[in-house]
Amino acid sequence: MKIAVSGKGGVGKTTLSAFLVKWFASKGKEVLAIDADPDANLAQGLGLPNPTGITPISEMKELVAERTESVPGSYGGFFKLNPKVDDLPEKLAIRAGEHIRLMVMGGVKKGGSGCVCPESVLIKNLMQHLVLRRDDVVIMDMEAGIEHLGRGTSKGVDCLIIVVEPGRRSIETAGRIRALGKDLGLTRVCLVGNKTRGPRDREFLAGSLKDFRFLGFIPYDEELVEADLQGVFPETVKPETKAAFEEIAVGIAA
Repeated sequence: MKIAVSGKGGVGKTTLSAFLVKWFASKGKEVLAIDADPDANLAQGLGLPNPTGITPISEMKELVAERTESVPGSYGGFFKLNPKVDDLPEKLAIRAGEHIRLMVMGGVKKGGSGCVCPESVLIKNLMQHLVLRRDDVVIMDMEAGIEHLGRGTSKGVDCLIIVVEPGRRSIETAGRIRALGKDLGLTRVCLVGNKTRGPRDREFLAGSLKDFRFLGFIPYDEELVEADLQGVFPETVKPETKAAFEEIAVGIAA
């Protein structure tokens, strides 16, 4: 199972990603949690101690230079476009719980159209390996632009989940993400509604995104907000919140 989770910043995609990681691990699956959002928060969402002490792979200058045969910190020039990456999960993944390992990709500097840098080449090759060659359940916490996914990689993604909240900007972002996914060849795109305060919010989202399939709706829960503030995994949530998460996970796995 290879799952990508995306959405506008602040909608709760990291919270959903963390829950899915924990849920699949609780079923005895080996899970590789991938933080592919430059604003890396998945380690915190999983409740790891000292998450800011984790160095993203894109910032490992010596590793990038070694694998791409480039000069650290340089721009332009020649470098390897198909670096060796198959050994990196075992070398770089951090143990984040029973059956869970975490890899933090980090951001890649963006340049003009067609800009390619050693960091982006290494990350994209690594993402392709994780999606197409690994037997683990892979849960990817993406940025809204799904920048780390390439056309070849997308063929191995079983589901792109877009998290939305009641609000026009979130809905507009969902449309843009789906368009990006379609350009990459992603065929199974689903939505999860988050921070819904009742039937009115659920009806608003469903009515505004009629041609999307919703996996479920997560109610607004102060326990989720508090867990985010404390930098811990939300172990205690309202029964209806837990039931909503369970419904979504079961729907993905079905």
